Amino acid sequence: MEPLGRIGKATVDVLAVLLDSEQPRWGLEIIKLTGRPSGSVYPVLDRLERAGWVTSQWDDDSDRRGPRRRMYRLTADGAAEARRVCARAATERTSWRPSSPRVAR
Repeated sequence: MEPLGRIGKATVDVLAVLLDSEQPRWGLEIIKLTGRPSGSVYPVLDRLERAGWVTSQWDDDSDRRGPRRRMYRLTADGAAEARRVCARAATERTSWRPSSPRVAR
């Protein structure tokens, strides 16, 4: 697992969502839960996967209708580091919270 050079709020938000579930999450679900645009979330997921923090695979549910989903899950080392990153973010920014989902008007 490689260390991440820069960890911004979008990365912290994605890590928090992945830590919050024992089940793999798909990209659109992560986008909705973080309230961040796909142009922020997918590059973060790609960077996390290249660094070894996250693994991904295509959903194999052939009974589900619609396009295939890419499922993302933290690795064991990635989860341990994500806990440290999220704890550090919470203490460094006393008002830090994951971004709330955007509401379409």
